[in-house]
Amino acid sequence: MRILPVLDLQNGLVVRGVGGRRQEYRPVVSRLTSSSRPLDVALAFRAHFGFDELYLADLDAIAGHPPAWDTYASLREAGFRLNVDAGVRTTADAKPLAGAGVEGIVAGLETLTGPEVVRDLCRELGSKRILFSLDLKEGRPLGNLATWYTTEAWPIVERAVHLGVRRVIVLDLARVGGHGGTGTEEFCARLVGEFPGVEMLAGGGVRDEDDLVRLRQAGVKVVLVASALHDGRLRREHFTRL
Repeated sequence: MRILPVLDLQNGLVVRGVGGRRQEYRPVVSRLTSSSRPLDVALAFRAHFGFDELYLADLDAIAGHPPAWDTYASLREAGFRLNVDAGVRTTADAKPLAGAGVEGIVAGLETLTGPEVVRDLCRELGSKRILFSLDLKEGRPLGNLATWYTTEAWPIVERAVHLGVRRVIVLDLARVGGHGGTGTEEFCARLVGEFPGVEMLAGGGVRDEDDLVRLRQAGVKVVLVASALHDGRLRREHFTRL
């Protein structure tokens, strides 16, 4: 298991996500750094934990605004590898991210126009580069579900895998920043059991080392974490035992 630290970007700053209520997000307050500028927070992650790979949720792009290209460039120039959710809706939206050198391109259920985009992304950019994010809120899938012909999470992720996805993120936005755990361990374990060749990532509400252990036991390979790092509830020594 490895840790993937999260930067939620909004209006040029790193903000603290709480329950998916993005209108309430405020610049992050962290024990790691006094700054909420993306590069400063990323460098603090590296200094304290040795992280050189990041997950960026570009909340402005997810809402339909242009991606934060300058921020992506500054982080890559500093040597960080990026996995970016920039609100990809169509295949055309993803190609500039690939052209900018973004290592992992997130195809989030919340913004995708339909499953055919997932198929085309895997074919054109490669399954290893695409991370399909099963975006949930209180366990229910988000997004344009009419094109998936279901409102249930399992048929959606099952179809995504059959379309070529080999990396899946399970993220319940209602749990982000809530210190209540991800609540998705059972779902993740089922997915790993059904599709052992799929890399399983999970996040949202991770509190402490015990949560990491439960996710590892469920077969999760990568855990997305933000608040617990900033608050000091997860420290470097916790990760050496994973």
